[in-house]
Amino acid sequence: MTLDFLAIGFMQRALITGVAAAICCAMVGLYLVLKRYSLFGDALSHMAFGGIALGYFFNIYPIWTATVVSVSTALGITKLRKSTKISGDAAIAVLLSSGLGMGVILVSAAHGFTIDLFSFLFGSVLLTSTNDALSLVGISCAIIAVLIILRKPLLHFTFDEDQAKVNGIAVEKLNYLFIALAAVTVIITMRVVGILLITALIVLPNITSMMMGKGFKKTMIISISLSVTATVSGIIISYPLNLAPSGTIVMLMVAMYVGTLIAKYSGLFSTKTLDKNNLSITN
Repeated sequence: MTLDFLAIGFMQRALITGVAAAICCAMVGLYLVLKRYSLFGDALSHMAFGGIALGYFFNIYPIWTATVVSVSTALGITKLRKSTKISGDAAIAVLLSSGLGMGVILVSAAHGFTIDLFSFLFGSVLLTSTNDALSLVGISCAIIAVLIILRKPLLHFTFDEDQAKVNGIAVEKLNYLFIALAAVTVIITMRVVGILLITALIVLPNITSMMMGKGFKKTMIISISLSVTATVSGIIISYPLNLAPSGTIVMLMVAMYVGTLIAKYSGLFSTKTLDKNNLSITN
């Protein structure tokens, strides 16, 4: 198989976009997984679906409406969870149900799906325009920069919120900031794998790398490597075989997870899985 198609402009944009989204998802996803918020990305993606449907219904650029709806709702439900002591899984269920319900109502009111809305559901990385690619890469770099700058407070916040407060960290503000970053990450990832498969890009590389029993830094590096490898390979493999890039990317991640699981129980990796109960902040 020749790789001449890699010289085509839309393939180059797809690869650049995919790599940026993969790195962003891996970094944000690790904190979400360690905080037991693995399905939070799925809930946010359903809210994004409602926001996109809202944009099409009112003839507004759907990415902006999806961003506003996802971020504002995520912050609102976080505030609600703090004030009413609602459990994390219940908050996720509220987000998921309300976003999907709003989207279905608006789609039915607009007389069904459009091609563009369908592409948001299942991903359309090969159709990424130059402006979209530049915007996505720029936003991804900003999110990555914030995560790097705030890595120590985020680690304390992830492992033990009470201890973080004792150390003088503004936990509530940091929580809102992180939730907003997670919501924006979901929005920029829609073009790569679609709303329905975003959870895979956020969760699978991280639970795979966590099984290797390494420290936090190594786990994040491994997670980013797996995410980028699956994304790039999925885009390259899917094009000549005329397969959906989003589905190919996800199945490669599933294969990595299954392979790592087999290797772990074959004794090739440490039997201790990384989590916030056995991970030192300094690792």
